[in-house]
Formats: sequence, structure tokens, C-alpha cells
Amino acid sequence: MLHSSATPPTYPTLRQRRIGDRRKVRVPGRLTWRDASGTLRFVSVMTRDVSEVDAFVECQVPTSIPLYRLVHFQVERPARDSAELPAVLRQGKILSAVYRVGPYRAATGTPQGYALRLLIEPAHVRSAPRERVAVAAN
Repeated sequence: MLHSSATPPTYPTLRQRRIGDRRKVRVPGRLTWRDASGTLRFVSVMTRDVSEVDAFVECQVPTSIPLYRLVHFQVERPARDSAELPAVLRQGKILSAVYRVGPYRAATGTPQGYALRLLIEPAHVRSAPRERVAVAAN
């Protein structure tokens, strides 16, 4: 008869690595989007942390933005000169997607914040020279 171990086997926990290095930066910004009826909406936000590819923002007033909604995110003009901000956030409006909705506030039933994926061309693609393909004429 085989004797089995009393303790179950342990497996290393895999932790997902973030795409970008996040920095805790608090600067004012604005989100704009169109709702399901096509009406332009906007809300003032405060960043909580940012990276070259994503940001987490907290809304200044209760608002509800659906998951995966495309929004335009921009840091307010006076704050764009901050040395703490990644270069991509100093440009102006950036098309972004809501990819995570923060925990809900019990009092209002609205999210505390939104995680945004900045829909920008990756730096390695921008800097790589385009190869030209010669097409032979028949």
C-alpha cells in the first residue's frame, strides 16, 4: 500500500505583471465620452496612479461609465508640465478604454474610480523603421 503525504502539494502563485511601471501621481484631468444615446458626457477626475500605458482615475462627482466604454482622457493643461507625468499624458486628449471599474461607494452606488487603458501606439512600433516591400511587376 502506498503512503500519501498528509499535506496537499503547493503550487507557486503566478502574479500578473503590469504592462507599465505605475507612479502615484495626483493631477486633475477630464474624461469625455458619448453615452448609448449619443449624448456627449464629461466628468472631472483626479489621477491616482499613472503609467505610459494606463491610468487609474477617481471621479470628482458620482458618475457611471460602462466597462469597455471608449473615452477621451486628458490631464488639465496647468498640470501637464509636471515632471512626474509620463510623456504620453502631456500631449492632450488620449483615446482610452475603461478596462476595470473600481469598488462601489455604498452611499451613492457609483464606482470610486476607473482604470483606463491608453490606446496609443506602442513605443517599439513607433520607433521601428517600416520595411518597404518591393512588388515585382509582371
